[in-house]
Amino acid sequence: MTVLDARTNAFRSDLAESRLRGQVSAARFVDGEPARVAVGIASLRESPAPDARQGSELLYGEEVLIFDRACGLAWVRNVDDGYVGYVEERVLGQRDNGPATHRVGALRSYLFETPDLKTAPRDLVHMNSPVRVVDHHEGWARLADDAWIWASHLSSLSHVESDPGAVAARFMGAPYAWGGRSSIGLDCSALVQLAYAACGVPCPRDSDMQEAGFGEKIPGLEAARPGDLLFWPGHVAFLLSEDRILHANAHHMAVETEPLVDFRARTRDRIGDVRTVRRVALGR
Repeated sequence: MTVLDARTNAFRSDLAESRLRGQVSAARFVDGEPARVAVGIASLRESPAPDARQGSELLYGEEVLIFDRACGLAWVRNVDDGYVGYVEERVLGQRDNGPATHRVGALRSYLFETPDLKTAPRDLVHMNSPVRVVDHHEGWARLADDAWIWASHLSSLSHVESDPGAVAARFMGAPYAWGGRSSIGLDCSALVQLAYAACGVPCPRDSDMQEAGFGEKIPGLEAARPGDLLFWPGHVAFLLSEDRILHANAHHMAVETEPLVDFRARTRDRIGDVRTVRRVALGR
């Protein structure tokens, strides 16, 4: 059988996704039950253990396939980026009857039970969360689950940003969080994924996936130009200029810019130097 990446393929010895039939061995294969994430963000764990590490996060409105439920946890795959993990069942709701019409364009925005900014917020949603707008009222948009959000914080699906680096810069100061995917906490590869998603370009979740095949490989650092992605083992950064990078990193525990020479000097003995440079076309 082919050895598949368990991060993006749902398979265990007892159960696997139907699309993997013939590629993995499992006692049973299932198609998966569709559902949507019903809370602002939800932790996607690597295993069902209480102390399991967070592999990624799910965003409000993202569609998942549920393959198994046990002990209050659901084993799922994020349909958008393919990431597999365990999430609390309570954060999942039924898939609604229509496709998304908009996405959250602001870094984050509150949901309310009524179109009244003086009421207590119901939840906080984050950039790139897909939503379906069903009504408008005096600057507010009502979503398919009857939540209200300030309409100017949404972007239509047809509207895309033009500069991933500029989108990433909007996250400046956001805290670093392993596996996080929002402005209240994210990691280096999520910053890249979110920035390109806002520009209409699907991007793999983890830095090694991005390094392996996202965009065009550039011969080396000497050929890099602003906007390119620089990869080290386990890390990725935006090249802002010839001598400056932008990245979510555990040294600052935040999204920050710094001189490239400083980062290279600080990490060369631990992770080595720049290993790969990639350039991603936006298709315009």
